[in-house]
Amino acid sequence: MANQTKNLVCEFIGTFTLTFIGAGAILTTTWTGGQPGIMGIAWAHGLALAIVVSATMNISGGHINPAVTAAMIVTGRIKPGAGVAYIIAQCAGATVAGCLLAIIFGGLTQTGAAMTGRAAIEGCKLGTPFFNSATVSAGTAVLVEILLTFLLLFAVFGTAVDSRAPKIGGFGIGLTVTMDIFMGGPITGAAMNPARAIGTLIAGGNATASLWSQHWVYWVGPVVGGVLAALIYDALILKPSKP
Repeated sequence: MANQTKNLVCEFIGTFTLTFIGAGAILTTTWTGGQPGIMGIAWAHGLALAIVVSATMNISGGHINPAVTAAMIVTGRIKPGAGVAYIIAQCAGATVAGCLLAIIFGGLTQTGAAMTGRAAIEGCKLGTPFFNSATVSAGTAVLVEILLTFLLLFAVFGTAVDSRAPKIGGFGIGLTVTMDIFMGGPITGAAMNPARAIGTLIAGGNATASLWSQHWVYWVGPVVGGVLAALIYDALILKPSKP
């Protein structure tokens, strides 16, 4: 199998896993009426990402996120054409995960909380990140996503890209996602990842139709935050290259 094909398969499976487990935890919390809750949602995303980044980082680089890929493009670590292919694979993996979640939860009956799986899908928008426009402005949402993704990409560079990094696989990256969700989850859903956001948005159909108008936030915020962190780390922290 050609290297690029292997890379794309890894990015597809990695983003599928993150979306299936992360959005699935949100759906389960809604369906059960509170379990596993924000703690479980944060850890589900963090553990899933830590595992898939560790599993794929020596093959595709373990991006699993268009914001990471954009950061690698602007710092010259991946060619633009290959980067676009990565982003397509990531979005495809997230969308397939969203479709399977819609099928699974769409067939679930009532629980002790007296909610069907279909009602859970409607209630949490299939686990799609979104913000309440009545209490959170689009500008605030973008700022939160910029800051959260800045921290994520700083962790990516500090624990995986930098040759001086500790050999901890994707553990530090997953922990950063976990801590970000603890803070930003109730505000914007703490996506930090356009593919994670668009996968369930596409698969949600009528349940997520109202969220398309704010979806730009989940591309602009993560990409700006990720690229900014990458440029700062690349220019000010990494060892200067030899002449």
